[in-house]
Amino acid sequence: MPQYLTHEDGKLQISETADGSLEISAEPADPSIFISRRTIKTSYPPELISLIFNTKGIGWVCDEIARDEDPNYVSKYLLNDLLAYFEPSKLNGSRILDFGCGSGASTAILARRFPDSTIVGVELNPELLAVARARSEFYGFRNVDFHLSPSGLDLPSDIGSFDYVVMSAVYEHLLPNERKVILNKVWNCVRADGALFIDQTPNQLFPVELHTTYLPLINYFPDGLALWYARRFSKQINPTESWESLLRQGIRGATVREITRNIESRKSRPLILKPNREGIRDRIDLWFASTDPENLRAIKSAAKYGLKAINSLTGFCIVPDLAVAIRKV
Repeated sequence: MPQYLTHEDGKLQISETADGSLEISAEPADPSIFISRRTIKTSYPPELISLIFNTKGIGWVCDEIARDEDPNYVSKYLLNDLLAYFEPSKLNGSRILDFGCGSGASTAILARRFPDSTIVGVELNPELLAVARARSEFYGFRNVDFHLSPSGLDLPSDIGSFDYVVMSAVYEHLLPNERKVILNKVWNCVRADGALFIDQTPNQLFPVELHTTYLPLINYFPDGLALWYARRFSKQINPTESWESLLRQGIRGATVREITRNIESRKSRPLILKPNREGIRDRIDLWFASTDPENLRAIKSAAKYGLKAINSLTGFCIVPDLAVAIRKV
């Protein structure tokens, strides 16, 4: 018999499958509620599912589990992008900061892939951090530690230095003042010859904003006009959203120049790396390598050569998302 977990915005059906795993289905109380993913099969126990459900709500509970357990989701992009820049042997045995670890999906992925590394997760939201810790306890990780950030402008004290800092789908959610302050502090944690890796952050040079509003050209508009345009034409947001709320949701991605400008210092120099493993020669190849072979691959193949032509003529790499590695020299 299926079990049910209830929440103010819906209920979750949990059924045991023949192989002993659990299948969960999200049933919203209101059909208009956005559901990122409605079903998923999971190895998680009911207690962990309940914690995620109460933390993320009906719209995101299945998505949050998938971020960890679906090999074609976060794991695919994070590891493919990371390993296009760095040899696995260099990462294994290192000390890695997962900054903005959220509910710990990226931390779990890193901990499994690099079992001889020390993975330190840092998160500002204590409720998300509770899920991250419960996940780590479920897996029995011995190479993972978590810290709560004291504020959006500070790092936890005494977390030490790191060979690699990973920011997976994080940078776009930082407010402008946070980007300038916290990125510099994160950079100061990177050891000499270590690297900062920023992944799955929307590219602000791309002509369509694919993270928050799904509107064309909004990346090129000044803030006031972008707010009006988003409220008026985007079906993805509430028409009463404030600009600060949209910034927190990730409406403004980033450029490589902005990132490097925020980490420039007198003591060290940021060196932008090129992906050069597994047949990948640049960030356009890297974007294409992550393309779903069954989903518009012919169109994306044509786009790949168009983007390479633009890059050759202008020097701009206009892929939808950034996967940037910066070495500290």
